[in-house]
Amino acid sequence: MNIILISDRLGPAKSLTLTRMQLIFGLFCIVVMIILLAIGLNRLVANFGDRVNSPFLHLILQHPESKKNQRIQTYVNKNLDFMAAKVGQMQAQLLRLNALGRRLVDLYGIDSQELDFDRIPGQGGTSNFLQQDISFEELSQKFYQLARLLDDRADKLAILDSMLLSERIEQEMLPSAMPLETNWQSSGFGVRIDPFTGKKTFHEGVDFPAKPGTPIKAAAGGIVVYSAYHSDYGNMIEIDHGNDLRSRYAHASKRMVDIGQVVLKGQKIAETGSTGRSTGPHLHFEIRHNGVPLNPSRFLQIPG
Repeated sequence: MNIILISDRLGPAKSLTLTRMQLIFGLFCIVVMIILLAIGLNRLVANFGDRVNSPFLHLILQHPESKKNQRIQTYVNKNLDFMAAKVGQMQAQLLRLNALGRRLVDLYGIDSQELDFDRIPGQGGTSNFLQQDISFEELSQKFYQLARLLDDRADKLAILDSMLLSERIEQEMLPSAMPLETNWQSSGFGVRIDPFTGKKTFHEGVDFPAKPGTPIKAAAGGIVVYSAYHSDYGNMIEIDHGNDLRSRYAHASKRMVDIGQVVLKGQKIAETGSTGRSTGPHLHFEIRHNGVPLNPSRFLQIPG
């Protein structure tokens, strides 16, 4: 094999003749040098590659197995971030459930010792059974199931709390509490002999005799819609309980609430007297629906 060398510095062109054996030997030397260079580069990467703070270089030098591990690590990190955010939501849900539970305990008189919301429920059991480590996938699945279950229970408990609260409000707005502490009534609801005319007439409420100044209490919560002197009822108070249901308190000696005032069940609103068309100190009590008088015994536990 002839190689012709041409150069301005060397003068005339020169010819170099290589035999077949020389050519093979030269190629062999080149291959050996490439192999040695690759081995050296590999050692250099192994010893110093991790110390180089270059993401691009790390990306180039990564082993296929390390890339797979990085993808797994990235997947795990994303799931851990999601689970951490979900833990925060679950903690907020638990605080909400604890608040709802405490309110239900307070509203309905449940024994707080039976429902302690500040203590973790006890658990236990034997350790004789075969135990296995839980995988990350199983842990994630259990975690998501628990989160969905907690959301579902929180929503249902909120609905239950709303229903119970509505029921409690309805009970508070129903005129069922005795307006006066007494053991008997002097006149019931219905047809009776009028004490002034001696003729039959319809009595639209019940009369509770009491000493002057005896406290008169609201039979239910509501808004005062009448507080004034009436020619027949004397000092009278009328309370609107909603749903077109009202209660009247007549012949009082003293009125203690004004029109537009919100009153609670059992709140003192007046004192007994004998004002208006009355033969003596007592409370005339009425319940009306859409203006029609109803028998108070349907709402109250009237003595006698």
